[in-house]
Amino acid sequence: MVLKSHYSDKPCVECGCDEAGRGCLAGPVCAAAVVFPYDYVNEEINDSKQLTAAQREKLRAVIERDALAFCVAEVSEKRIDEINILNASIQGMNDAVAGLSVKPELLLIDGNRFKDRLGIPYKCVVKGDATYLSIAAASILAKTYRDALMIRLDAEYPAYDWRHNMGYPTPKHVAAVMEHGFTPYHRRSFHLKNQLSLEF
Repeated sequence: MVLKSHYSDKPCVECGCDEAGRGCLAGPVCAAAVVFPYDYVNEEINDSKQLTAAQREKLRAVIERDALAFCVAEVSEKRIDEINILNASIQGMNDAVAGLSVKPELLLIDGNRFKDRLGIPYKCVVKGDATYLSIAAASILAKTYRDALMIRLDAEYPAYDWRHNMGYPTPKHVAAVMEHGFTPYHRRSFHLKNQLSLEF
């Protein structure tokens, strides 16, 4: 299935936005914003969850080459604890849009909730990363950027296996938390505190 190149009937500067890392126990949430030419077509770009790591890395280079503008922003685990993961994801997408070299005329947001802080019209699209090329591209950039970050952090705390789980609550990750406790990169506000007898 080839994803849609645009939402608007008339040419305008559309920007796809998505995030990665909402369900993780550790690390930041990363958000990306991508602006393609209005009639851009690419049959390989798809929702990042439908691609292998190798495919995502290959497409990351294609997206960065072909996009009119792109930006990736991260919101720290501390900030997530302060404002909750939904608001952190929204902040990340706003930050990514603000970092673009061009100003979009319309934002296409993956999901059903968003708060615009830049005065730009937006459209929320449920499963947007499987519908529009720009949102799918944003999902790929957010995912590859965050995965690379978690692999770097794994070198500091190898016991938690972030190189493989990227901060998600796999059995090995949870077992490491139970044995070693929390690192500075863990989100203290997440549901794990209801599952383990640990001090926060």
